Amino acid sequence: MKAPKRVLTLTTAEHRLMIRGLLQFRNKLIAQGRYTDAVDELLIKLQSRKRWWHT
Repeated sequence: MKAPKRVLTLTTAEHRLMIRGLLQFRNKLIAQGRYTDAVDELLIKLQSRKRWWHT
């Protein structure tokens, strides 16, 4: 059974803050030599949603 999807509504400032935090976390993972796949996927989703909202 799949878990229900959740919707997170963010203001522009909250969206910007989330992206910035994820990029900092991604940079930390890179510095540690760890995989960034999950963070990369989330960043892509956030960016594609942002463009969708403002079209």
